Amino acid sequence: MPLYESTFIARPDISSQQVDGLAEQFREILTEAGGEIAKTEYWGLRSLAYRIKKNRKGHYYFMNIDAPPEAISAMEHTMRINEDVIRYLTVRVDEHDPNPAPLTQSRGRGRDGRGGRGGRWEGRRRDDDGEGRRREGDGERGERPARQDAAPAADASAKEAASETPASETPASETPVSEAPSSGESTADSGAEEKSDG
Repeated sequence: MPLYESTFIARPDISSQQVDGLAEQFREILTEAGGEIAKTEYWGLRSLAYRIKKNRKGHYYFMNIDAPPEAISAMEHTMRINEDVIRYLTVRVDEHDPNPAPLTQSRGRGRDGRGGRGGRWEGRRRDDDGEGRRREGDGERGERPARQDAAPAADASAKEAASETPASETPASETPVSEAPSSGESTADSGAEEKSDG
C-alpha cells in the first residue's frame, strides 16, 4: 500500500484530549477502509504563521499512514466537514521517517522552556569561522586614507578666480557678510557710494 504523511491543525479552544479523540476518529476511518496509522505525534498548541478562520494558534497533530488512496479520500472528507479541523495536509511519501519530527525535539532550551535572548551568533562574531578564530583575509582595516576627491580642486580654482577680480567689480549680492555695512546702510546704498567715489 502507498505511504502517506498527514498533518492537521485543530482549533485552539479544544483540549488536547479532544484532539486525541479526533485522531482516533480518523484512525477508525482508515482501518475500516483497509489502512493503518504507523505512528502519531502530537506537536502541541503552536502559533500559526497567519490567522486562519480568526485563530492565531492551533493544535498540531502528525500521522504516518499506510493506506489505500480511497481511505485517504475518506479521511480527508471527514477532516473537511469537521469544524474542529482548521487545516490539513496529506502528502504521499516513498518511506516513513522513523525519527521524531524536528518540531518535537527541544533545541537546548532552559528549564522554563524558553530559549536565551541570543540567536545564532550568540557568543561569537559573524566573521568567526565557528571555532573562535577569524577567517583568513579578514584582518583589521586600520586607518582610512584621506579622501582624494575632485571637489577640493574645484574649490581652489574658485578661490583663485575670486582673488583675481577686484572688489569694485564684485556684485553687491556676492559681498561677504564680514564686509557688509554695519551702520544700518543697505547693500544697495553702499554700492552706489562706491560707484560715485570711483
